[in-house]
Amino acid sequence: MNVSAAIDTRMSCRAFLDTPVPKQTVVEILEAAKRAPSGGNLQPWLVHVLAGEPLAQFKALIRSKLPAQPAGEGSEYPIYPPDLHEPYRSRRFKCGEDLYATIGIARDNKAGRLQQFARNYEFFGAPVALFFTLDRRMGQDQWADVGMFMQNLMLLARERGLHTCPQEAWAVWYKTLGEFLPIPSEHMLFCGMALGHRDEAAPINTLRTDRAPLEEFAILRGF
Repeated sequence: MNVSAAIDTRMSCRAFLDTPVPKQTVVEILEAAKRAPSGGNLQPWLVHVLAGEPLAQFKALIRSKLPAQPAGEGSEYPIYPPDLHEPYRSRRFKCGEDLYATIGIARDNKAGRLQQFARNYEFFGAPVALFFTLDRRMGQDQWADVGMFMQNLMLLARERGLHTCPQEAWAVWYKTLGEFLPIPSEHMLFCGMALGHRDEAAPINTLRTDRAPLEEFAILRGF
């Protein structure tokens, strides 16, 4: 698969098969992804990977806490700006509506939407979970580095016939994650990511989110 095809077929997969992903495949992806651009070669990321029994234990722990804390523990950073303005508000709204439409959950079905959102905390059935952290003393430039590292991982997964779902939903469970994993105290959780084989029969995986036309985001001069 070439890079263009990997980019075009990458999507946020929200239904995975339970087919295992070999450790060697994960290692190869991580080894290749580390060539991501990084200002000053700081490489500010740490990635924690769970599979098998440790992943099952962690999901069970979160499952036990969800009834009392359906919104989690709060996050260490704002996932979205508090007053999201246009056109970003409409883009986010449409993304949500299109997503729930694939599985027939109406806007007034609050319970159904909450139940689907809680699937985040099962990694949508994926057999591999990744968590990305970075030193809390880092700035915006280094957050961009982590994003590029994650993009490498997602494209390399596609090269191997796998799919992913980056999940900022995990930011609200940073305390529990910090107790479960040996995350250095100076590091903060950015997000999680599900990795595995896409369930091709799942309607939710038919979602193809919109992208703005070129003229809305690119200004070309001198050509």
